Amino acid sequence: MANKMHVKTGDTVVMLSGRDAGKQGKVMAVSPSEGKVIVEKLNMVTKHVKPRKMGEEGGKVTGEGAVYASKVQVVCPSCKKPTRVGHKIAADGTKTRICKKCGKEL
Repeated sequence: MANKMHVKTGDTVVMLSGRDAGKQGKVMAVSPSEGKVIVEKLNMVTKHVKPRKMGEEGGKVTGEGAVYASKVQVVCPSCKKPTRVGHKIAADGTKTRICKKCGKEL
């Protein structure tokens, strides 16, 4: 069963804890089953890679690591502050995400 996520791909988020606390980045991927997100240029990890084919180079490869979604908070595009995500249901039944601080749509 897929869990609900408060962040979506393309959202700008701020890291709440860890070595990248306070830094902002854009969400590249979301994994609801694991409850994790991958944020652009944050939580960089180094992986050692062996050459698999003849002529291929091995070495260290750096890339973004997954981080729990609870460790990031959405940044509102209008007020530029980290905020919780609220929901508003319109008269026609459509559900939109809103900023809890300024009330504008995310």
